[in-house]
Amino acid sequence: MAGQSLPQWPPEITDEQREALTLRATTYALSHGLVYLPPADVQPPVPTSAIHAPLALFPSPFPREHFELARRLQRDYNVLYARIAMDEEFLDNVMGAERGVGRVDEFTGQLWRLWKRLRDQGISQTRHLGLFRSDYLLHKEGEDAPLELKQVEFNTISSSFGALSQNVAKLHRHLLATTEYYNTSPILRLENLPPNDTISGLAEGLAAAHKAYGSPSAWILFVVQDGERNVFDQRWLEYELIEKHSIRVIRQTFGQLAVSAEVVPVSRILRLRLPGSLPRGAESVEISTVYFRAGYTPKDYPTAAHYETRYLLESSAAIKCPSLQLQLAGGKKVQQVLTTPSVFGRYASGSVIGDTEGLRRSWMGMWGLDEGGLEGVREARDQAQNLVLKPQREGGGNNVYKSDIPPFLDTLPAEEREAWIAMELIRTPGGLGNYLVRAGGGTAGAIKTEVVSELGIFGWALFGGPDGSVEEKEVGWLLRTKGKDSNEGGIAAGFSVLDSVVLVD
Repeated sequence: MAGQSLPQWPPEITDEQREALTLRATTYALSHGLVYLPPADVQPPVPTSAIHAPLALFPSPFPREHFELARRLQRDYNVLYARIAMDEEFLDNVMGAERGVGRVDEFTGQLWRLWKRLRDQGISQTRHLGLFRSDYLLHKEGEDAPLELKQVEFNTISSSFGALSQNVAKLHRHLLATTEYYNTSPILRLENLPPNDTISGLAEGLAAAHKAYGSPSAWILFVVQDGERNVFDQRWLEYELIEKHSIRVIRQTFGQLAVSAEVVPVSRILRLRLPGSLPRGAESVEISTVYFRAGYTPKDYPTAAHYETRYLLESSAAIKCPSLQLQLAGGKKVQQVLTTPSVFGRYASGSVIGDTEGLRRSWMGMWGLDEGGLEGVREARDQAQNLVLKPQREGGGNNVYKSDIPPFLDTLPAEEREAWIAMELIRTPGGLGNYLVRAGGGTAGAIKTEVVSELGIFGWALFGGPDGSVEEKEVGWLLRTKGKDSNEGGIAAGFSVLDSVVLVD
């Protein structure tokens, strides 16, 4: 049956072939911007070197039917999360600091209070932009069970690696074109390596927001982290915006914006004052769209002033990607509550969601640790070996798995249980390996290991306005591959490599 099994992987190659593929892969990566800044205690103001991003030597097999299903579902997820973000009462109840998880999760509470303050002052977002990524793993319940596509999470802020993922897909096509992978597998054919145009797709979303804002001469602001190593993934979007859409981009950290940003009274236009740094002697620029590649972790707000800078940006008329409410909509608690039939039915009504059953089937079982008094905790203890516990955090390294769950529950204060969800573990199929290549290993640095691959599908949605309309698209994909013994999947956190798919029937 199609998609029910995967081939043994990777194909057998000699040491000489491995070294040749590694050399070709690393030099291609360095030549085509598939790069990071090297680790440093403090990144220099002007980069002096770069290293290739961690990558897989072979594309990893993925069932064609599940790949196409994930792409189809993305458009429904775009609409679903747009509708959630516009439901203020729901977000107040689930994520708020008065009735929701923001009461016990300080970071969530801080974000919600900023949003509440805006509303109390009569400031609302007329339009929102989401650059989304929905992440999936293949699930196999038992030895004879069929493969299923199961969602890991839905990302509404700083959905990264779109640009570098496009480049690693091109890298694998290059290796196929130049070496034919030494004819080691019949599935390694061009028709099984799908194109990936994520850069143009994500830039199209940002350009759509810029156009909706209505000031062609305005710029787009990228809010970035101090010491960002993944800068090139962001720069590719910047280059696409200027070269294909004639839209200029400016990059600023929260610390820099505390000095440069101002909101003009009445019009609420966001301007950045940068005298001496702008074309034609301009003192300041108007901002059409604020794209957050920072702001998803408490570490991005080390002082109260950083939260105030976020508030200033949110109070402006610029379109935010994401707005505070859309960021809150991406919380793990929302993901869990959505699995409740009555809640999901509320957003799936009116034929706005095309494949409601497809969305439902993509979910694992989930519950809140605070459910039913002590029942949620008791179930988590009893089923610990089949679970992962998730807090309201992004960026990797935050989850608690299997045998670590009981001792964690022993130390978790009762009042903090509401901030955590329990999710059934996705049982990934075995027998898959790859060669993982990290910078600095030389031609012998491709390490063969058993792996798990996580598929991410990108999409964007521009929504709001007087009619609450949603303009959206599915725009590309990524594959992150990690060693089977690694629980986490964040590339920037050092647990994964960039990969691409070879589709199998």
